[in-house]
Amino acid sequence: MMSMPELPFLKFDAVHSVYTGSKALSPFHECYANKDTILRLAAGRFFAHYNGEDIEEAYWALRNRAALFDVPERPVEISGPDVIEFLDQIFTRRSNQLKVGSGHYTLACTYKGGLFMDGILFRLDEKKFWFVHPDGDLNTWFLAHSNNYDVSISDPQSRVLQLQGPISLAIINSATDGNVDQNMGYFKSGLYSIGGQAVLISRTGWTGELGYEIYTLGRNTDYKRLWNDLTNSGKKYGMVFSSMQAMNIRRIEAGILDSGSDFDTSMAPDEAGLSRFIDRDKKCFIGCEAIKKRKQGNRIHGVVARNYIPRSGDLVHDQKNLLGYVTTGAYSPEFEAGIGYVRFDTAADWIGQDYFIGTLDSSKHPCKIVALPFYDKNKRIPKMSNLDLHESIILANNKKAGMN
Repeated sequence: MMSMPELPFLKFDAVHSVYTGSKALSPFHECYANKDTILRLAAGRFFAHYNGEDIEEAYWALRNRAALFDVPERPVEISGPDVIEFLDQIFTRRSNQLKVGSGHYTLACTYKGGLFMDGILFRLDEKKFWFVHPDGDLNTWFLAHSNNYDVSISDPQSRVLQLQGPISLAIINSATDGNVDQNMGYFKSGLYSIGGQAVLISRTGWTGELGYEIYTLGRNTDYKRLWNDLTNSGKKYGMVFSSMQAMNIRRIEAGILDSGSDFDTSMAPDEAGLSRFIDRDKKCFIGCEAIKKRKQGNRIHGVVARNYIPRSGDLVHDQKNLLGYVTTGAYSPEFEAGIGYVRFDTAADWIGQDYFIGTLDSSKHPCKIVALPFYDKNKRIPKMSNLDLHESIILANNKKAGMN
């Protein structure tokens, strides 16, 4: 019998990454990092996975006041004479429907109809767009399909902060000297000044709360000064800085999916409950014909477990058959229970069913399957159209006073 050769020692610092981009430390890192900070990597960018804070306190700050997050989202700029035609080939929604200063959530699919990526497309000018994505090899995908189009694809070197929570309007209004007010609609964007520095601000976010995203302008931004200006504006209203932990709880409650972990290229948009983000009269995007042939119904639903916190990879079963697995989970202070998403093997009438989380032959934690999102079914909180700046400032002052 042939013996296996002894494996050589693996020297980790000599392993070359296959990711073609950078592994960049956030320019805001020194503003908040401490001995308890734990970093993770997404889109070639390190971000604070945990920063030593009390996660439940940060969650309630997000829900009741406001929280600031340093996130790894990566904007890519696409511009040129053929930009509309190029984007219409890539994405499931019509790019020419966007007005300058507006954005929308959209999807990119593979030729087999699988979900390649999601993100927000902003129209900055008639022939200039930014697509903001969470992770993945987007640049290579763009370059592979741009050969017949007169377009330029570039990295604006923009880092993103998210200001989220019910009093975020009062804070962003203060930070911009009153220029961002209640008239900025949902998914609207524009160039504004914070402390004399130009930034792109949009009314968007990843929490299901009212919120704004602040996009820096590369080397033109003094990051430390921007951070200080934002935190000084927020401090008087009780804003906190938080890691991704509180944001992740809230995004699960809001039914927001994460590309690559909750869905991937093996799933079509309808299997992830995202078919509403396909313009039905659009026939020219990559994967459109394949999508029509693979309609199977939604396979991703919410799960609630009263005595257990679901974890990514946990199996879901009926004590006899494995039915699917958990893609993400967290403890929800709102529901005082563990919540998460289950990705079922097939589409069926899963809502309302009682199952178990764990292996068939050992741990079995009772759970119930629920519809997403867990609450605010119509997303009225982030979409609020009747914002009142005066009420926001009063609310902010009251929330701050309640902390003292």
